[in-house]
Amino acid sequence: MEESLNLSQQLRLQQKLSPLQVRFGRMLEMTGPEFEDEVQRMLDDNPALASADTQLAADTFDAGQFDETAEQVQLADYANDDEVPPQFYGASGYQGTGAGFVEPMATDTSVTLLDTIEQQLAELRLSERELQIGRYVAGNLDDNGYLTRDVFSMALDIDEHTGINVSTGQVQHMLDIIRTLDPPGVGAVDLRDCLILQLRRKPESRLQKLALEIVVHYFDLFSLKHYKKLVSALNVSETELKDALNIIRQLNPKPGSFLQSDANDEKTHHIIPDFSVEIDGDTVTVSLLNRVPELAVETSFTVEAEPKAAGRSQTQAVAFVRQKREEAMEFMRLLKMRQNTLLRVMEAIVKLQRDFFVDGACSDTSLIRPMILKDVSALTGYDLSVISRATAGKYVATPAGVYPIKLFFNERTNDTDDTSAHEIMSALRKIVEEEDKGHPLSDDSITALLQAKGYDIARRTVAKYRERMGIPVGRLRKEIL
Repeated sequence: MEESLNLSQQLRLQQKLSPLQVRFGRMLEMTGPEFEDEVQRMLDDNPALASADTQLAADTFDAGQFDETAEQVQLADYANDDEVPPQFYGASGYQGTGAGFVEPMATDTSVTLLDTIEQQLAELRLSERELQIGRYVAGNLDDNGYLTRDVFSMALDIDEHTGINVSTGQVQHMLDIIRTLDPPGVGAVDLRDCLILQLRRKPESRLQKLALEIVVHYFDLFSLKHYKKLVSALNVSETELKDALNIIRQLNPKPGSFLQSDANDEKTHHIIPDFSVEIDGDTVTVSLLNRVPELAVETSFTVEAEPKAAGRSQTQAVAFVRQKREEAMEFMRLLKMRQNTLLRVMEAIVKLQRDFFVDGACSDTSLIRPMILKDVSALTGYDLSVISRATAGKYVATPAGVYPIKLFFNERTNDTDDTSAHEIMSALRKIVEEEDKGHPLSDDSITALLQAKGYDIARRTVAKYRERMGIPVGRLRKEIL
């Protein structure tokens, strides 16, 4: 078998990002709180990087003022008051950083659905075995109060994990008890079951029985709002049907959710704006809300303080100092680049959306004009990926409220029209609000009305905008008047 060597030339175009560019891209797409954490992490990891305020304090430190006690020296080893051992309280007179000692107390006082169910089960006359089964069944309820497992699977799991040999009948018995507890509707397997449980807990009346019959036997007609078919099937008047439907609408489709409200409030994601826009007549001022400290190279890592290499150990020390100083200076350069990039991008957006910020007083979203990444790129000269990262997850504070930056990006409905999607959606919402609720408009009718107002738009676009705003189709918007 003959073998031969061939030499050939090949032309190939490649584009590679340097590690510095990759790092800058990651920093650019960070939100304000995320970047604050990144700065703090760098301050903790790199001894050559210091806050300017800390550096100033170190430069003005007077050694003669060092009069800490032995206990205070020991306390300095702990990052915060929460890490201080109990023995430092009381006898040592330690009071933390506050004005005085505060009794430690639990901060999470929210009551979960599981806590509520277990408390009610404990008040019943149940055996220890029944309580164990009941707690396990309650543990399979989601935050809305719905059962996520079937009885057979729960019986197998109880036997496997606890060693208690139970039958499906015993598990079903405890489930039936839980379904009688508060909040009404807990333990349901689906929405229909949840509504039935709540209706059966209401005082008996003619309308209560009618509402129960609708949910039990005609739930499909009710969910699809086929009111005429319901009137015919139930042999009732429209007024009676309307009163029964009002009872159903007052029920809670998520019975366990209100118990989680306190906990959810604690965990609510607080929006922290990254930019501030101030309006003074025709003058618009854009500011970057910088919440990171001013950074500087720590004094002992400067070039002037660099140790003179005289031996192997000194050479390693010099290399360490230089490496950490270069990393610190590189991070400070990236921080400055991030701030300048964010500010220039926001200034370009404000310039393109001047009608919204000035004429609309930052409140009329219909004045937001069509704008895409290319428009901002044309003003700033930045690449599209840079602009996308700079606007991702960012918010701007205006005199009328806080808005996500992504709100200002919207495409034209067609290439020849300068009408924005926000303007069309505002007109669409107004048409739906003013429609006859007894005979809601179809997408074709809405399209015709929008075209009559001068908007060149297709029916499929109307359907897309309607779904984006969370407006159901006309049939599901129908109401009995």
